[in-house]
Amino acid sequence: MNFFYKVGEYFMLISRTFQKPTKASIIRGQILKEMDSLGLGSFGIITIISVFIGAVITIQTSSNIDSALIPAYTVGFTARQSMILEFSPTIIALILAGKVGSNITSEIGTMRVTEQIDAIEIMGINSASFLIMPKITAAMFINPFLVIWSMFIGMFGGYLVSYFTGIVSIQDYIYGLQYDFDMFSVQYALVKTVFFAFIITSIPAYFGYNVKGGALEVGKASTQGVVASSIVILIVNYLLTQMLLI
Repeated sequence: MNFFYKVGEYFMLISRTFQKPTKASIIRGQILKEMDSLGLGSFGIITIISVFIGAVITIQTSSNIDSALIPAYTVGFTARQSMILEFSPTIIALILAGKVGSNITSEIGTMRVTEQIDAIEIMGINSASFLIMPKITAAMFINPFLVIWSMFIGMFGGYLVSYFTGIVSIQDYIYGLQYDFDMFSVQYALVKTVFFAFIITSIPAYFGYNVKGGALEVGKASTQGVVASSIVILIVNYLLTQMLLI
């Protein structure tokens, strides 16, 4: 019963988030601030992780091709498809769920336990809209760009491995990247990214907004928010894949 109570409470909070917004000029400023904090602040870790994921996929694919019937360009093709379809949208979302989600829960949770949210409500401001909507909007806008960058840099990581180790020729790797390319794969990944962006901001915000107690409870809420958003990401990933690719 507690699960259904929390689900209902979450959807009630989301409905409040998109009602009675604050002045547009204030919201725009908040959105730009959140885009810098939630998106650009994660640029470095996304770059590092994507480079190594692309490199590892290239090495593993090359080392497991033991048949002369499998063309060498399969390595580049596999690296491209793996990065676009799954690793960039889903793995990056799970990483951001930990990094961004915990920050959101801690920030809003601290405001709750220090009664800053109560002060905002007393001033007649819709605190849910003021605090949560800019985060959701910013993430849904900036995350697709981060995922596109992750796709590119992951394939570049495979290129670097090919160049420095010679496990596959540069010509074969590049040909594999170009072989049978379907733009729908990128569109599918970006659709997933928008859904994931909503999840990794709204669910941690819910846990932070409804925290009760002190600093210890804020820490527990951060953990709960990361776990819950990660599970929902995996479920939504399966559902979207079922609907869009099958």
